[in-house]
Amino acid sequence: MERPWIKFYDAGVRPNLEYPTVPMHHFLETSAQRHPEWTATIFGAVVHQLGGRLLDATLSYRRLDEQANRLANAMAAMGVHKGDRVALYLPNCPQFVIAYFAILKLGAIVAPNNPMYVPRELEFQLNDAGAETIVCLSRFYVNVREVRARTKLKNVVVTNVKEYFPPLLKALFTVAAEKKEGHRVTLDPGDRWFHDVLASAPATRPATDVRPEDTAVLLYTGGTTGVPKAAEITHRNLVANALMTYEWSAQATDPNRQQGILTALPLFHTYGMTTCLDMGVMMSAALTLIPNPRDLEHVLKSIDRHKPAFFPGVPTMYVAINNYPDLGRYDLGSLKACMSGAAGLPVEVQRTFQELTGARLVEGYGLSEATPVVTCNPLYGDNRIGTIGVPWPDTECRIVDIETGQGDLPPGTAGELVVRGPQVMKGYWNKPEETRLALRDGWLYTGDIATRDADGYIQIVDRKKDMIIVGGFNVYPREVEEVLFAHPKVLEAAVAGVPDPHSIERVKAYVVLKPGQTATEEEIIEFCRARLTGYKRPTVVEFRGSLPKTTVGKTLRRQLVAEDAVKAATGAAVGPGSAPA
Repeated sequence: MERPWIKFYDAGVRPNLEYPTVPMHHFLETSAQRHPEWTATIFGAVVHQLGGRLLDATLSYRRLDEQANRLANAMAAMGVHKGDRVALYLPNCPQFVIAYFAILKLGAIVAPNNPMYVPRELEFQLNDAGAETIVCLSRFYVNVREVRARTKLKNVVVTNVKEYFPPLLKALFTVAAEKKEGHRVTLDPGDRWFHDVLASAPATRPATDVRPEDTAVLLYTGGTTGVPKAAEITHRNLVANALMTYEWSAQATDPNRQQGILTALPLFHTYGMTTCLDMGVMMSAALTLIPNPRDLEHVLKSIDRHKPAFFPGVPTMYVAINNYPDLGRYDLGSLKACMSGAAGLPVEVQRTFQELTGARLVEGYGLSEATPVVTCNPLYGDNRIGTIGVPWPDTECRIVDIETGQGDLPPGTAGELVVRGPQVMKGYWNKPEETRLALRDGWLYTGDIATRDADGYIQIVDRKKDMIIVGGFNVYPREVEEVLFAHPKVLEAAVAGVPDPHSIERVKAYVVLKPGQTATEEEIIEFCRARLTGYKRPTVVEFRGSLPKTTVGKTLRRQLVAEDAVKAATGAAVGPGSAPA
């Protein structure tokens, strides 16, 4: 297969890599040996009672590796064996990092859960994974209690978020917030505190034989059916994609000193797991853990104080920073490489962020089934704004017919994106039929509609399932959203298809205005008139205070449509009008 895109790689980025036949936790052990006193994690909070001071504490690579060993040995004593699934129900915190590597060291399988899950969602995922052990935050313990009788849970390990706070912050938290926010709990008989579990076991390395082909993580994703299913990710997948990420970032990496990664992406999600946690440990980076990425003050103060070079994120994070009213108070000059993924990066957002920070912000693409990264724009080379860049080392991409899934389409023609590479999953956990549909002859069918130019740069048009059909014409929401983001008053925008008796569907825009701005429906539609052909223009505009999003920052278009359906059924007013300041 010809690979014309290789000539656009940054200098020093190799098209083919050597992947060591080691498990993922090997890199933690290597970092602990080479740089035992380097900072592994930085964790804390902004304390408003102290005038907005940022208080945080560090964990060294030596101590991180020791604590991972202790937890692994303690879990083995609880009866956790190789291949068992261990659930994590934690935000970004040192306990997540410790537990993640402890599970891998045992040869068990990490089954991470969204910390925002309600009991019903948690119960489903625990049962689907067959998890018998869980490590959870004390604040979420009430949910574990509610579902445990309907699951296979035998071991429950509970941790308080304050355990790795610095002393002053821990004291303030105990007095002012612990009980009020639900962190102070009394455990049921048999359940154990995280710090007690660590103290009960030695820091010696577990002797489990873990191989690259062993399953390491179950990454849950919605998929086309809407029913969550788990991508089965091996140690080889994790190592390959982390090495690819490291290789792509080579020009931003300084081998002579430790660098930092702003870890605001949730670690339970594949994007944060690979680009922050796995790559970070591989390069012995200092991970600044942000439990709530919407806390912009914490994000900006952490960049100002700890000077990270890398900031993987999603468009909503960069939008929020671009529009932060006191941005000039913070020094963001340390940022070098910012990779955006999980959702389309609007052109205006990309340009504005680069102008404000001086950092390189490039758009990439990935999906849980590929651990996740597949393509990205070069950080210092030909960054073609509006595209997802070119395939990564050892990664192949094709554009095939949407209906048949066959045949390579010529440049400029929209089709389904299919990918192949060492980062592609083993399959879906206990779902052979879903696996058969997604993996065909070694190729992963992504469900994303894309085009490719003659140089190999790929542009995502949209999701197959999000495509809008207006009078027989296909409308891709992202194209319309790009136009809306270019409006000077628009902060955020989403587009979806809503029922129409005459043309199957019509285009509806959901718009959040910038603070202090006002606009009318007619003004937004008129702005689109000069920039979009007739059938692509929104015919309805709903102004909203916010858009529903996943924890990672993807806008939930289907939730917007579902809300409209409820409003229509109940006779509530929907959409058009003007938005006040």
